[in-house]
Amino acid sequence: MSKNVLVLADVRDGELRNVALECLAAGTKAAEGGVVTAAVFGSQGKQLVEKLSHFGADQVIVVPNPQLDQYTTDAYFQAFKKVVEKVNPDIIFTGHTAFGRDVSPRVAARLDIGMVSDCTDVELADGRLIFTRPIYAGKAFVKKAFKEGTILATLRPNNIPALEADTSRSAVVEELEVELAADSLRTLVKDVVRKASDGVDLSEARIVISGGRGVKSEEGFQPLQELAEVLGAAVGASRGACDAGYCDYGLQIGQTGKVVTPDLYIACGISGAIQHLAGMSNSKVIVAINKDPEASIFSVADYGIVGDLFEVVPLLTEEFKKALVEQ
Repeated sequence: MSKNVLVLADVRDGELRNVALECLAAGTKAAEGGVVTAAVFGSQGKQLVEKLSHFGADQVIVVPNPQLDQYTTDAYFQAFKKVVEKVNPDIIFTGHTAFGRDVSPRVAARLDIGMVSDCTDVELADGRLIFTRPIYAGKAFVKKAFKEGTILATLRPNNIPALEADTSRSAVVEELEVELAADSLRTLVKDVVRKASDGVDLSEARIVISGGRGVKSEEGFQPLQELAEVLGAAVGASRGACDAGYCDYGLQIGQTGKVVTPDLYIACGISGAIQHLAGMSNSKVIVAINKDPEASIFSVADYGIVGDLFEVVPLLTEEFKKALVEQ
């Protein structure tokens, strides 16, 4: 039975985040031949219509209000609610990002619709959608299904592959004007100051190089940065490294930080505390570098290197440089 699907596209600095395309792929599967509508907010939304249509959107609703260029809870809530009421979807998808985690529960509660968060897979079985999500800090997975009503699901980045781009597709485009009364907005973003690196987005990176207390200092992250530049990777950190002041908390990976699921995760000088494992244990391939052969990180690693990271990481950097030159 075909369904009406809505995807709220996650946008950063005027560009679509990869998780938006992954949501379109999940939406196409869930629609079963029905209409997949993508909603995009902000003054640059029209520029993203073509890409959304190439990756699966049948219809795109643009809310061009410039007050939506930067995320604020009240503004996005009002716009998201208006779009949902207009589309009247059976299923809603958005990314399990800082923005999706904040606005989705508010909309679900206000519109009295069911919600499942942090999904790593969506599948069809006996005419019903089955959502898979991790529990107990990633130690187990649970499958959930809804008997009736509208469903809102947030998807963890890097788990559902995006569709191949089809440049022959062209979506129906509609603009939706949403007036945001000034007295209804409790916050206003005047400027954005970024402490973290402007490189690869950590939550969506395919390769992550992460450092722990073993890096010993802020300068100790330099070899990791150099390896990351060669591999086109993002740099992350354990809570221990952040607490020690070696790096900004924006790089923290773990239960109280970011959750990442890259294709390759290289842990450098990280002991493997449970809190950190909760944020990266679902990575497809894990490489651990640690001087302590008894470190807990080796229990989840696919490959382990017992050695000093300040010796091992530069050697890896040089070898990867050679390999890339040969290609």
